[in-house]
Amino acid sequence: MFAPQGPTLRELAVQALSSVERGYDLLAPKFDRTPFRTPDAVLAPVSRALRELGPFDSGLDLCCGTGAGMGVLRQVCRERVTGVDISAGMLAAGRARAGVTATAPRVEWVRADARALPFGPVFDLAVSFGAFGHFLPRERPELFAQVHSVLRPGGRFVFPIAAPARPGSLGYWTLLAFDAAMRVRNALWHPSFVMYYRTFRLADVRAELTRTGFDVELQSLPELGRRPDGSPRCRLVVATRAR
Repeated sequence: MFAPQGPTLRELAVQALSSVERGYDLLAPKFDRTPFRTPDAVLAPVSRALRELGPFDSGLDLCCGTGAGMGVLRQVCRERVTGVDISAGMLAAGRARAGVTATAPRVEWVRADARALPFGPVFDLAVSFGAFGHFLPRERPELFAQVHSVLRPGGRFVFPIAAPARPGSLGYWTLLAFDAAMRVRNALWHPSFVMYYRTFRLADVRAELTRTGFDVELQSLPELGRRPDGSPRCRLVVATRAR
């Protein structure tokens, strides 16, 4: 699962016993050599879908990490692309990885908590990849309200969401075991490290986005295949700020 240049078992253990912010600061130099980085197999179909929805002037990558989603935004935004993350280490790695370019769009990296975004309603598009497990269910309404507040009317909040693993499957038991281990870890060790894979359920998320003031549509991502029952393995949530 990890490249030879990726983190050692000891480094992963130290990260797991740290806070979310400190843990990612430690992991940042080797993050792109782990399976935690959003793979190109997911980024490419999202890019295709956004090109069909766009173009956009300004885009925000929420919890951008080292910038996998920033590359998507640079393909569909004409003027400004902003990545925001709480980890200074991840932002530094993202800046170094992206390098300096004089071509449009303008790229910015901002350290901030996604639950307290330091922007007005200046974005046409917000995306996020793989970060929602770091927020407890009770935190999601405020998180979604923050995204709503930084989008212009008609702006879109877009993110992929995978179908849940089938009960009894290897993926189901793996995710169940991981979440259980995290709950035990957080009960016994502080600071907590919030990362739960099974709490971000589509029906709940859709209802919360609607209550926040978004009109929500779902698109399939056919490039990522279908389950045995014919349903998509991954959907794209397209939430439009209605007011």
